Amino acid sequence: MTQATPVARVEVGSFRRDGVEILREVRWTISKGEHWALLGPNGSGKTSLLRILAAYEWPTQGQVEVLGEKFGRFDLRELRKRIGLVCAALEPRFPEWDEARFIVLSGLDAAIGRSRKFSVDEERRALAALEAVAAGHIACRPFGALSQGERQRVLIARAFLPAPPLLVLDEPCEGLDPLARERLLEDLARFAARPDAPTMVLVTHHLEEIAPFVSHALLLANGAVVAGGRVEEVVTDAHLSRAFGVPCEVKVDPSRRYSLRFRGR
Repeated sequence: MTQATPVARVEVGSFRRDGVEILREVRWTISKGEHWALLGPNGSGKTSLLRILAAYEWPTQGQVEVLGEKFGRFDLRELRKRIGLVCAALEPRFPEWDEARFIVLSGLDAAIGRSRKFSVDEERRALAALEAVAAGHIACRPFGALSQGERQRVLIARAFLPAPPLLVLDEPCEGLDPLARERLLEDLARFAARPDAPTMVLVTHHLEEIAPFVSHALLLANGAVVAGGRVEEVVTDAHLSRAFGVPCEVKVDPSRRYSLRFRGR
C-alpha cells in the first residue's frame, strides 16, 4: 500500500441479508491520517458497514478495497489480521481467569485464548500496548476481575498490539459511566497523537463521544448516507434532523465537544 493509496474505499451498491436491504448506495473513502466517526440512529446500518470495512462481510453489489487489497482478489482471513477490531461481541469469548496481558498477547495471532508460548519481546510489547492506554497497572489481573472500562482498554491494547494500519472501534464507550467514558476518550486521543497510531474509525450514536481527534464523520440513516466529510460539515442541525426525522439542535463547546438536543421534546 503506497502513501497515496486510501486506507479504505468502500462502494456498496446494495447489502442484503435474508432478502432485506440493509445498505444502499454507500460511498466511503478513508485516507491515511484521518480518524472517522460512523454515526446514525439505531438500525441505520452502522454495524453492517462496520463489518464490511473490517472484512467480515461482503456487499451484495459493489466493490471494496481495504489496505490496498480488493475483496475477491485477496484472502480476507489474512486481511483481518491487519485490521484491529474492538467490539462488544468479542468480550464474552475471552476466559475470565486469563490475565489481561495474555488477552492482549492473543491479538498477535488474532486468536481467542493462548495457543502458544510468547517470547520475552512479545510480552514486553504487550505491556507497552497496555501502557499506551493507561492500563499497564492491570497487566496481571484476571480479565473477569476488571471493570468495564478496564476491559475496554485491554481489548483496545489487544487490537493495537499487531500494529494494524486500521483500528475499528464499535461503540467502545458502551456500558461505561460518564467518568470512565471521558477517561477512555482521553486515552484514545493520546493514542491518536502517537506517530505510529493507526487510522481509527469510531462507531457511535452519541455525539458526546466524538472527541476532538476525530477529523471526519459519516452519517447514516435508513441504510443510506446522509452526509460524509469533515466533522464540522457533517454534524449540523440540518443533517442530524434529516437522520433522526425530528428537529435537532447541535451544540459545540469551546473544546470542540458536541452534544445533541431534540427541539420540542
